[in-house]
Formats: sequence, structure tokens, C-alpha cells
Amino acid sequence: MRGPFAGWPEGAFDVLMRLQGEPSQALREECREDRERLVRQPMIALLNEVADTNLEYEDFSVWHYRTNPWWWQHQGAVIRLARNVEMGLRFDLDGLRIQGAWWYPVPEQIKRFRQAVAAEDSGRRLVAVVEDLRDRNYGVTGDLMKRVPRDYPADHPRAELLMHRSLIAARPLGCEAWLHTPEAVDVVLEAIGELRDMMSWLARHVKV
Repeated sequence: MRGPFAGWPEGAFDVLMRLQGEPSQALREECREDRERLVRQPMIALLNEVADTNLEYEDFSVWHYRTNPWWWQHQGAVIRLARNVEMGLRFDLDGLRIQGAWWYPVPEQIKRFRQAVAAEDSGRRLVAVVEDLRDRNYGVTGDLMKRVPRDYPADHPRAELLMHRSLIAARPLGCEAWLHTPEAVDVVLEAIGELRDMMSWLARHVKV
């Protein structure tokens, strides 16, 4: 039976500090057990707590280690809401970061996204959602074309969104004392609530 989420131990930062720069394979193996226990397992416990609040959040993955040192220095995880529509968390020396993303789409999803952006009701709704996230200090980015797609006028009122081939909203949650306590669950759930409108819009309009 899994244990409750209690926060990341202080030692999590010590392990990640040892892994900075270009850690040798020997050092990585030396840190593996502590990193698993102090860094990765708390992320799993956190996402289990999040999933317990809503069945929509049950499909999650917490990344293992890869060859590139970056994967040892940052602990990532995703919650899948629809195909290529995910919320992500990342824990590292800067603390915790969250993002909502529609990315790596298949062509049909890009077509559906543009149609929904161009449509008056759904397009206006997405504009309002993105503006709200920016007001909440989310950085809104994505893979953008250099020009408006040829099927739409260059002066379309939502031209900027039409150029997106992915849409990502992200912000740091911080590196405060709550990271070491169960309160981190509430912080994450609050941020998920902020992203919910964008993720719901994407899951509805780009789902294939």
C-alpha cells in the first residue's frame, strides 16, 4: 500500500545538487537509490493524491532516468487528459513547476484547433482563457508558424492563435517551505484549477 504524500524531504535538494553539471555514470549510480527515494517517489505520491481528487487525473506517468544528465537533474511527470493534451509537473533545484500543454499533435488535431480558434464562440473563449492565464503570470508559448495559415485571412482577429501548432501555458509554483509538507498537494490542485479551462477547451476541440 502506498504511503501518503508528506512533501519532498530536505535531502532531495542535496541529491539534485550532487547531480549538477556533468555527473559521471559512477556518480549517477551512487545517487540512484537516494534520488529514487527522495525525489521520484514523492512525485509519485503527490500524483496519487491528486488522482484521488478527480478520476480525470488517474492517467499519469512519472519519468525514470535516461542517459542525458538533464533527466537526473529534473524530475518530470505528466497527467494525460486526451491525446497530446497533458498537464506536466517538474521538480528540480528551482522548486516545482506546472504546465498545461497541447503538443506533438497529429495533423488532424492542428486542423481542428484552427477551426475552433476561427469559430466565433470557441475562438473568443480561448482568447479569454489565454488572457486570464497571462494575468496569472503564466507564460503562454508554443510552436508558431511564421505567418497565418493560408486558409485564413492575415488580419483575422485571432491571427496569433491561428499560427500555433502547439499551445503551452506554464509557470513556476515556487521553492517555499510548503514543498516539504503535504500542503504541496493543495498548491498543485490550485494550479490545476487555473489551467482547467484551457485544458478542457483543448480536450474538447482537438480530440481525435
